Amino acid sequence: MADNDILARIALCTERGKINNAAPYPPDLKGEDGVDELTEKALNDGVDPNDILTQGFMEGMGRVGKKFSKNEVFVPDLLMAAKAMTAGMIRLKPHFESGAAKHKGTFVIGTVRGDLHDIGKNLVRMMVEGGGWQVIDLGVDTSPEKFVEAVKEHPGCAVGLSALLTTTMVNMEETVKAIKAVSPSTPVIVGGAPLTQEFCDKIGADAYSADPQGALDYLADYTAA
Repeated sequence: MADNDILARIALCTERGKINNAAPYPPDLKGEDGVDELTEKALNDGVDPNDILTQGFMEGMGRVGKKFSKNEVFVPDLLMAAKAMTAGMIRLKPHFESGAAKHKGTFVIGTVRGDLHDIGKNLVRMMVEGGGWQVIDLGVDTSPEKFVEAVKEHPGCAVGLSALLTTTMVNMEETVKAIKAVSPSTPVIVGGAPLTQEFCDKIGADAYSADPQGALDYLADYTAA
């Protein structure tokens, strides 16, 4: 299989959520190799790990992310795509550690203090990771101090704040102020069901995204600037 062919296949299997040969999902790809086997084969054939990341995982996650934004696929489809990508990322991990493959940057994400919801945060984390970023997930109920500590530990990172409740989204303002106090240039993206662009502007965040693809698009523009 030529490099372009196997990369296209990895992208397709990522998009469709085909994890490995044994996975029954999606039904029309049952019995075929998935991201796990295809990534292993590509590496064994000498395909550049960066090409696997960009032309395989990122391409597939980008396609499913855009479909999600248009309501053409739904949360379960996005989760399956992320699981498939994760299977391939495990194969690529040694190449990142050796320096053979490069991350685009570091993205720190967490659900703000008082909020225990993590589905939205996890979807963003998966999309951004699939976009080639190293992701530091601080979990839920994350204090401003913990975000600040992470920013100090990862100079040059971008930060994502998530909240699902109107009662906890107000805690974003304190977190944004704390981050900007120690690192004014650190970009902060906010998201969650009750949020709006107006609220983002009010609390001094740099960007608001209504869906995971929007966060990834902002990061792509940020790195290109």
